[in-house]
Formats: sequence, C-alpha cells, structure tokens
Amino acid sequence: MAVGGAVILGTRGVGPVASDLIDVFTQIVEGHPDRVAIEHNGRTSTYRELDELVSRVAARLGDRPGVVGVRTSRSPALVAELLGVLAAGGTYCPIDPAFPADRQRAMVAAAGCRTVVDAETFPPSESGHRPVDLAGVPGPAGSGAQQPDPAYILFTSGSTGAPKPVAVPHGAIGVAVQALRDLFELGPDDRVLQFASLNWDTCFEEILPALTAGAALVLDDEAHCGSFPRFLRMLERRRITVLDLPTAYWHELVRHLAEDPAALPSCVRLVVIGGEAASPARLADWCELATGDIRLVNTYGSTETTLVTHAVDLHGPRAPRFDRPWRSADRVPIGLALPHVLERIGEDGELMIGGPALALGYHGRPAATEARFGAGQARWFRTGDRVERGADGMLVHRGRLDGEVKVRGIRVDPAEVEAHLTGHPGVAAAAVTGAVLAGRTTLVAYVVPGPRADAAGLAAELRGHLAARVPGHLVPGRIEVVPHLARTASGKVDRAGTHRRHTEQKAAEQKAAERQGAEQHTEQGQGGLR
Repeated sequence: MAVGGAVILGTRGVGPVASDLIDVFTQIVEGHPDRVAIEHNGRTSTYRELDELVSRVAARLGDRPGVVGVRTSRSPALVAELLGVLAAGGTYCPIDPAFPADRQRAMVAAAGCRTVVDAETFPPSESGHRPVDLAGVPGPAGSGAQQPDPAYILFTSGSTGAPKPVAVPHGAIGVAVQALRDLFELGPDDRVLQFASLNWDTCFEEILPALTAGAALVLDDEAHCGSFPRFLRMLERRRITVLDLPTAYWHELVRHLAEDPAALPSCVRLVVIGGEAASPARLADWCELATGDIRLVNTYGSTETTLVTHAVDLHGPRAPRFDRPWRSADRVPIGLALPHVLERIGEDGELMIGGPALALGYHGRPAATEARFGAGQARWFRTGDRVERGADGMLVHRGRLDGEVKVRGIRVDPAEVEAHLTGHPGVAAAAVTGAVLAGRTTLVAYVVPGPRADAAGLAAELRGHLAARVPGHLVPGRIEVVPHLARTASGKVDRAGTHRRHTEQKAAEQKAAERQGAEQHTEQGQGGLR
C-alpha cells in the first residue's frame, strides 16, 4: 500500500513525532494480519482483508485524487473508502444519501469534489470508481491549489444558509488520533462500537483510534434500534468494551438504567460522552449505579480543532477527585487540555485553541477562515465557548458568546435555519433559538407571516419546506406563527427575547384558561347545591 511519511511536530507539550495514520495502520496489519478488524452484524473481516480493500480503493483512485465525496453507509465498505482515500493522498468528504438532493449538491460544490462514490455499491467494478454527473455544479470560490490536500472535509452550520466546509490536514488528524489512543488506553483486546453519525467527526473518534490500535471495530444495526433493552443485549452479545456516545443519548441511557433497573454488561470498561453539557443529575444517577469499574470520560472539542481537545474522567478508577455526590447546581467540567493542545482564555472568557491539530480553515472561504482562526503563523481558533478555570485547573463551560446551540451534539447556527425560513415566500421574518423540550435540546422557530400567507397552515408548510432542503437536525422541533418578533434597542431581532416573550405569553394564557375552568367548575358545583 502507498503510505505517507511521518509528521514532525515541535509544539510545546507534544511528543517529537506523530506517525501518519496509514503508516500506523500498515504496521498493525503487518503485526496482526489475522486479527479481526471489523465485525458487521456478526460477520468479521481481518486486518489483512481490510488492508486488501483499502489498497484496491487507493489504487483505483490514483495518486492524490483530490476531494472524494463518499455517499455513506454503515458498513465495512465505508471504512475501506475512508482509509483508501487517505492512503491515496486524497481528501475524504462524507455525503449522507438521506440528505435532501439540493443539500448534497451544495456540499459537493462547496467541497470541490472531483469524484463521488457510493459505499453501498462497494466493492467497485473493474472499471474503477464511477464519478457522479457533476455537470452544472460550480466549484467553490477561490478553491485553487493552496496547501497539501487535507485529510478530510466536514461541514458545520453556516449563517448564510449554505453548508460551511472545514478542511482538516493529515497532520492534525494524525496527532489527534494518537492522543485519543492514549486517552482511551486502546489495545488489541478492545472492541469499539461504531455508533456516531457518519456525517460528523465523532465517528472518526471510534474508527481511527480503534484501527490504529489493533482493536476490533464493531458495527451492528441493533445499536440504532431505539430500544435500550435490545441495545444492552447487543453490547453483551458483541462483547463491546468501548462506547462513545452523544451526551444526550447517554442521559436517556442513564435514566433507563436507573428506572428499569438494568445494568451495562460487564464487558464495557470505557464510556466516552461529548457533544453538549453533561447533566449533574444524570451523573449523580450514574454514580449510584454499579458503574465503579467503568471509566466515564467527558470530552470537548470542535470540528475546527480536530476531534477532542479537552477531557476528564468523571467517574470510575481514574476519577478520585470526583468521589463526592453530584448536586443539581454543580457544573460538570469539560476537563483539561490534551497534551497536543494549546489553549488560552480571552478577556471575555472565550476559549481559544492552538497547536498542531487546528484545521486549515473553511475551504474556499478565506474571510470566514481569518475571522475564526486569525491570520499569519500564530493561529488560534475562536471557539465561541465561554469558559472559566476551576481551582483544580479544570475548565468549566459557561455558555456561548454567539447564538449557536448544540442539537443532538451537533453545533447549529440558528441563522442558517432563519435564512431558509425567510427564503419561503410566506415568511416576512423569523427567529430561531434553542430550547429544552422533553429533556432534549431542540430548535424552536418563530415566524411572522407575510401579508398574503395562510397563517393557519404556514407552520406545516414550512416544515416540509425545510425537510426538502436541510438535514433533520436543522428542522425545528416546534414552529410557531407569531404577529411580531422581539427586537433589541438597535433594531436587530432578539432571539432570546422572542422566545421568552412568547413562552411567558403562552404560560399566562394557559394559566388564565385553567383559572377560568376552575371557576366554571365551582359555579357548576354551587348551582347543584341550590
């Protein structure tokens, strides 16, 4: 297999050499060719077999194939495509076939994909990968050759309504994966469940550390069945040792374990959570369960800073500092910086990240890149997260400095949803914010109808409008048609003020209705006594 060279690092707190991912994978193949690399619904593939598939992908792509869009599927083929693109020196870009067609085309254009392949049709025919018809799809502005091809491009939410491509270099993912292998203490005896969405970088936290540590990566449809009893039985049947779960999902799992009662199988030794703030109430529940031998690791990171930058053991054998009971008013820390990460806290409390794991920036968007990463060699990514440092050195999250929210662990800019809403002819203005509904953070949209809009049916119409254009996590859980939006003194839309005003108004109306109902009930009772 064609492989790249080592990445030399000279940053404070970082070891001298971070090996290229494909180099490390090749060493694992050579050392343990018959060890199970992937298990998919009970069917296994060895490291030798996976390496053969990766080599075929790389050979058919050719040297430095540019950006390769891969229509994702939860299968060994997807893993082979990912590693094959990296081995060829190309740039991997996942495209979810479930996304609306317009969204897929926008992603292909923004990333500058030369080829798009479908993992569902793997292995490819003898003629090689079949590119999709990209006729009429413009390349991104300013997308000429700039630096060595990045390892991958992923998308974050953008205020303009268009997906924003984050380009991550090979060196960044190499050093980040090495740090996670160490943090998770991964070894050949581990069996890591692939649970995360294949569209977001959390899946790389599962796939790449596992396959560069000689562990088995396990894919099983039961992981996404929606039933916690079936999920737990699957963990035991597949002998899963490592789980990497969105914090929101972990909250629900803990509630199930506490109320059922049920238990995680004894094979599980590590549970990693991340994506949003952990609930101290659920953490207290977790500590009351028989979980003392399981490491519970809370993680923090941004797509632009490559996987995880901060982590802390909250419970288990590595967490002696948290042996006291958790209270509802506590703030759960996001932890300490990993060895390769540089950090600083700005005057406004904003966390800024530097070091060798920074992304190159936003592909084809130099102005947006400079605004968030700065210019020149001393680059720092402005996370937008406000933090403070505790007496123990741990960072604690204190909210966002902008309007972005986390939905299903995915960072969402409400302005992107507002742009799609106001693009509908029946909407005069819109405000979108995050709210907790039924224990989950979701988007709530407030829209002012246009003069000729059918206000009664507008909410349902907008839901269909959005579903045809954006992924599901960008479709608000609630859309309310209102006569006007709250505004700041300068005339800008006040998202939080709009949500507060209409929430308080609805609560007052409900209270008045309940009072009126109680009065009518009392009058009826008195009438019956006369």
